[in-house]
Amino acid sequence: MADEDILSDDLLRQLMSVGETDILVGIHTHNNAKTIGRVVQAVREGLLKHFPRERVAILNVDGGSQDGTTDLVRAAAISDVGDATPFYALRTLHCISSQYDSVPSAGKAMHIVVAASDLLRVKACAIVAPESFEIQPDWMNRLLRPIYGEHYDFVAPVYSRQRFDGMLVTNLMYPMTRAVYGKPIREPRPGEFAFSDRLVSDLVGHELWNQDAGRLGPEVCFTVSALADDARIFQTFLGPKGHVDQGPADLVPALRQTVAPLFWSMEATFDWWNTIGVLQALPSDGPEYEVSMDPVHVDLTRLHQMFTSGVTDLQDVLRSIVSASTLAQLQSAATNEGNNFQYTDELWVKVVYEFAASYHRSVINRDHIIQALAPLYRGRAYAFLTENLKASKDELAMHIESLCQTFERQKPYLLELWTAQERGS
Repeated sequence: MADEDILSDDLLRQLMSVGETDILVGIHTHNNAKTIGRVVQAVREGLLKHFPRERVAILNVDGGSQDGTTDLVRAAAISDVGDATPFYALRTLHCISSQYDSVPSAGKAMHIVVAASDLLRVKACAIVAPESFEIQPDWMNRLLRPIYGEHYDFVAPVYSRQRFDGMLVTNLMYPMTRAVYGKPIREPRPGEFAFSDRLVSDLVGHELWNQDAGRLGPEVCFTVSALADDARIFQTFLGPKGHVDQGPADLVPALRQTVAPLFWSMEATFDWWNTIGVLQALPSDGPEYEVSMDPVHVDLTRLHQMFTSGVTDLQDVLRSIVSASTLAQLQSAATNEGNNFQYTDELWVKVVYEFAASYHRSVINRDHIIQALAPLYRGRAYAFLTENLKASKDELAMHIESLCQTFERQKPYLLELWTAQERGS
């Protein structure tokens, strides 16, 4: 049975009136009036086109929108999809909307969708981000068909990105999850993904929902759970993903939503990943990596300044997190810029692994550890940008692959740190 405590009385009534459902699409919203109409209409058209015989429902879980988002969801769900849509469902397409709180919480919203999936006994559930204005109706087929028709457990997306978009993914999240779990999942924090009833049963009562990691980065926890559960994973190419650009001021929240959940999940799954040594290919549909070569406008000087000032200002904090040799290399790097800047793949991997192990041991407040990573990531971003500004698509892909291999080669160092009771043991 579902964890009904997370479901409000109003939502329970709506779910019970719908009854058992084959496919559910969950959309978590909070003030997304600019994009939500387009998103819901694309979801609706995709479901009508590709799953006309199935019992389908859209569940909007709203975190207290004040801009009319929920009204737009209802309007988009019942309006015509285009002027002459040839797709008609043989069953009713239900649209359920519920406000769970006045304060948005990604973890609570995700938990509600999972609990609703369990209650409705869905066979396949997809999550769609409300800001994905590039969404196409065929995304529904790409996300849901491998689960509903081919019995996969988890479908992760592959997006077409601008060449330096998502550097936190390409320089940390992707290579680290690949090294730790032995599977090359391109988007460890997916905006869109889908999962089976088997994963619903495993996760509906999971401890992640009561942890900061689950509240802030449930997508990462969900992905890692699939990786560590021997779930059948499939990757599907969705194309370009529209998003709101995030500036440097958004980096610490981004780390809390990505890196912190990854570090926490590594603790919960250590017995599984400590024995993984061979990279396993994942079945996929479409290209595994695609970038555009649009011009890039980055304030490299500001990025370098934030790195150097961070290393200087946080040296006492960093001393408790990283080894003396790593700190010395970071301090040396902070004295140079441009062609003289030295922040190698090997140094970056050591930084990440030492931060992960220090997070595991809670050498200081865990959130302070995550915050301290921000300037070091900026240094890595500066190095990656300066080294690849003139790189071709193939060269960029080769450099990311080389970084992944460095993460993999140094995994024994992570295991050594992880199992040590204290530094130097």
